[in-house]
Amino acid sequence: MESRVELFARIRRDARVEGLSVRALAVRHGVHRRTVRQALVSAEPPERKPRRRVSRKLESFKPSIDVMLVEDTTAPRKQRHTARRVLARLIEEHGAGDLSYSTVRDYVRVRRAEIDVESGRRVEVFVPQEHAPGAEAEVDFGEVWVVLDGVKTKCHMFVYRLSHSGKAVHRVYPTQAQEAFLEGHIDAFTALGGVPTKHIRYDNLTAAVTSVVFGQGRQRVENDRWVLFRSHYGFDAFYCQPGITGAHEKGGVEGEVGRFRRNRLSPMPVVASLEELNNRIRVWEAEDDGRRINDRIRTVGQDFDTEQPHLAPLPAETFDPGLVLTPRVDRSSMITVRMVKYSVPARFIGRKVRVSLRASEIVVFDGRTVVARHQRITVKHGQSVQLDHYLEVLRTKPGAFPGSTALARAREAGSFTNAHEAFWAASRRVNGDADGTRELIDVLLLHRFMHADDIQAGISAALGVGAVSADVVAVEARRHATEHLNSNQGRTAEDLAAVGGSTSDRHSDDHRGGHGAEHVQRVVSLTQRRLMDPAAVIAGLPPDSRPIPTVNSYDELLAKRSSANSAITS
Repeated sequence: MESRVELFARIRRDARVEGLSVRALAVRHGVHRRTVRQALVSAEPPERKPRRRVSRKLESFKPSIDVMLVEDTTAPRKQRHTARRVLARLIEEHGAGDLSYSTVRDYVRVRRAEIDVESGRRVEVFVPQEHAPGAEAEVDFGEVWVVLDGVKTKCHMFVYRLSHSGKAVHRVYPTQAQEAFLEGHIDAFTALGGVPTKHIRYDNLTAAVTSVVFGQGRQRVENDRWVLFRSHYGFDAFYCQPGITGAHEKGGVEGEVGRFRRNRLSPMPVVASLEELNNRIRVWEAEDDGRRINDRIRTVGQDFDTEQPHLAPLPAETFDPGLVLTPRVDRSSMITVRMVKYSVPARFIGRKVRVSLRASEIVVFDGRTVVARHQRITVKHGQSVQLDHYLEVLRTKPGAFPGSTALARAREAGSFTNAHEAFWAASRRVNGDADGTRELIDVLLLHRFMHADDIQAGISAALGVGAVSADVVAVEARRHATEHLNSNQGRTAEDLAAVGGSTSDRHSDDHRGGHGAEHVQRVVSLTQRRLMDPAAVIAGLPPDSRPIPTVNSYDELLAKRSSANSAITS
């Protein structure tokens, strides 16, 4: 289809080359003479005026609509007329059944703005802002729904956004309480490698603000822990105007909450834990470094690379974001935190312990030493029980072990494996219920300082030679750990320390050459092998047909000595 610019160009060419009249040009090109005159005046076609639809049916109702809109200038914001309400009143009060919603809506949109200006009401004008690199950031929370461990769960997404580059950090927590608020800041500061030098913008979150001082601008009463946190990291807080009037003051993070929720969390993510979800989010944030905001030339990642050096450095000491509590340990070796029970080691029964309640976990301290750590439970009257906390008690009361809640939770979590079950069954068959259970508990105690994979291998090796002794499991587990040091399969310094010796000691053996290929004779418990069913012994040794040693000969000597002593006495 020919454009108006091309039409004007042909009209001007014919007039210039052939000298045709306006009438002749109009006939040749099939247009009105007014169009020909416009083309001869200017090569650029004039803009067409938008067609304004006139609704004859609306004319008689305009005064009534104007009255409603004038009343709105003094009415509360949330009780002003919408276009739909205006139409409903026109139908109820004036019988305007023939009016359509679109007709009323278009008139109300234009007329409301005119009446606001006529009445002298202030009209909001948004002025574009420039943000210096590393100077400002914005923070907000947004609700998200997650299928968490098979259950649809309402969670809260903390969003921290740098104003200059638009680089954002997102973390999902089960709550938006102060511990989640602080933990989100710490994670964001750490991920971005610094703190804004000017301020961070907030609305009036209860995690930071105790009360809003109305009539005194942006003055707020902040809670003491928030003030301590700001002082530790060295930044100022900028509080937006209360309500919807201040939403545009941190519009960047408001839009980021919606963008990330629509593009990354729709449909609802299905995860086993929030830690798994946050690990996914870290990957998505790295991918978002390649996107461009609106019409910017550079990507978010490129702008952040220039902004990051302008951030203030992080303090040397870390800040504990948890809420500090001091509950007392009850007779069940449990503490109650926010109507949820958590287990602690049994030696603390009757004592008060210090608890750091964090967004996703609780940490229990004895002085400066961590004695327990649990994933936080948000369901009221829930429980988190760890088997390790009751092992010393169960060793003295082995009969309570089979039906204990701690064992049931360990089985559910998968930490009490099939290997443990097999060892327990074999140990009870050989040693009896009580002593067999004690041997199992001694094996479970090995988990405190040895790697779980090594203990699993130790149990398998011990059962393979017919030995159901915790000492044999410990030796075999330590041997398994030693054999795998040379391969360096992700073992950390803590893992090396768990099997004894230092990292340097273990590397000094790497060049000796025969450790990996050398055949190692497994430990065999001869006593247990002799007492077990020979058909169950797979140690590879020949059957032992010798009689069990006795001390009858020594008893005869004792009898002779007793007779000699009697003769001397007489």
